[in-house]
Amino acid sequence: MSLPSKIDLNPQIAEIMTLLDKVSERFEPQDTEMKQWMVERFHNPQLADMLHDMTITMLRVLDSIGRLEPVNGITISNQSGVPKGSVSKITKRLLSRKLITEEYLPNNKKEILFRLTPLGRELFEAHRAFDEQMEHGFIQFLGRYSVDELGFIVRLLEDIAGASFLHPDAK
Repeated sequence: MSLPSKIDLNPQIAEIMTLLDKVSERFEPQDTEMKQWMVERFHNPQLADMLHDMTITMLRVLDSIGRLEPVNGITISNQSGVPKGSVSKITKRLLSRKLITEEYLPNNKKEILFRLTPLGRELFEAHRAFDEQMEHGFIQFLGRYSVDELGFIVRLLEDIAGASFLHPDAK
């Protein structure tokens, strides 16, 4: 069985496939776009310098620590979706930048708990403000649609979330 090319598709389906690619890119803001927004609103030059070397994944780990502290690496991994090995490497980098601290439980020298430092808290707050602005902008964007149109969007997204695209005929 051969797969249809985009040329063989119904023109509307081909357009939907193209637009889905563009939409997914919009929900993952460019690294530079997010960092620039944060630098413009939070005027700590030390954080501005640090942001240049930070990855989105590092910010996700920092965000998990800020929301859950004190927190261990396994919980960070589970909450952020970042593999445990990556969390370990990232927490070492965050420690070296003095964005987080580590502490050991009194009766357990194996389990390490992480907390934000004041500098880490400032970066965490800047990242949270960015996320809130993105959410606010998206809610405002959705406000242009009617209740019926929003209902269709909800139904479509529910169907997409529950669908198997490897086995599209399965229910």
